[in-house]
Amino acid sequence: MSDGTSREAQSRPWIVIVGGFLGAGKTSLILAAARLLEQRGLRCAAILNDQGTELVDTRLAGGSGMAVGEVAGGCFCCRLSSLVSVIEDLRQWSPDVIFAEPVGSCTDISATVFGPLREEFDRYRLAPFTVLVDPARAATLLREDADPDLGFLFQKQLEEADLVCLTKADLYPDTQISDLPEIAGVHTRRLSATTGQGVQQWLDEILLGTVVAGRTTLDIDYGRYAQAEASLAWLNLSFALESAPAVSSAMIVGPLMDRLDLALAAEGIEIVHLKIFASSASGWLKAAICAPGQEPQVEGNLDASPAGRHEVLVNLRAKGDPALVQSIVAAHLNDLEGTVLDVRLDCFSPAPPTPERRIPAAHA
Repeated sequence: MSDGTSREAQSRPWIVIVGGFLGAGKTSLILAAARLLEQRGLRCAAILNDQGTELVDTRLAGGSGMAVGEVAGGCFCCRLSSLVSVIEDLRQWSPDVIFAEPVGSCTDISATVFGPLREEFDRYRLAPFTVLVDPARAATLLREDADPDLGFLFQKQLEEADLVCLTKADLYPDTQISDLPEIAGVHTRRLSATTGQGVQQWLDEILLGTVVAGRTTLDIDYGRYAQAEASLAWLNLSFALESAPAVSSAMIVGPLMDRLDLALAAEGIEIVHLKIFASSASGWLKAAICAPGQEPQVEGNLDASPAGRHEVLVNLRAKGDPALVQSIVAAHLNDLEGTVLDVRLDCFSPAPPTPERRIPAAHA
């Protein structure tokens, strides 16, 4: 990318929307891609999105040194004006590329986000809509006996993608694109944010500007969409933990994740995505699972020194009753060794999606 293109992008930044189901690896890809672009002298920013507040991903992205914004309290489609406001706030940093990560249960992005942003073509350049797919999740949600609500959301996300990327190629090296006939006809790549496989090639492709962004507008039943999202319990928890003697972040995150995994399973509640983030003066640690009993994916400072105070965030998305999910998580706060302070706990089912604007296919 030339210096001239870089100067142009400072006034008309690329907006790169990276969608995909819960746990597909959106934040990990954005951070890996931003590192590569910054090595080429380009400035990057990111916008995270969630139905609630107290987000692990915002904390993680902010710690990378990148300029970060957040749209909370609803998906991009229902908070379009907030999204545009955050984009404009970030432009004070003169970014060449602004990554935007919609809520993992969100769909109809093409009509409700790309369509309106396309009308601002004199201010932004839109990259093709990339939808990430975790191969293990796909194997579960594309089965005939898949959960109908989660399967509905997953299928709709695939249908409107300009580009599908199979993620976690380092964990699932044997998965082939041909294993997913549901994405036949959609341009598809394989990549790994962990090893870097395919990330540079993906960036080169989406920033060429040769593929129309948001080409496919869904024909979607919003009543069915609302029902599918409402089947999820959406829990966000933050607290401080003071302990004596001092402990490492791993001694907090690992046991807490194990206990929540077992307790939720005992009540028949399926974990869809669970992330725990702990930070202290000596470092931070994040662990995540996308299914009950799964081996956690861990990143951060595994060898960080013990500390007497840790700030902890828990983001849990589960298939079950929000009141029961909240009671289970709250009960396990009492099992932590130390003093729990400044607790903020919220658990709910997402409200029915109500887009601020929706541009139908005939006008897209």
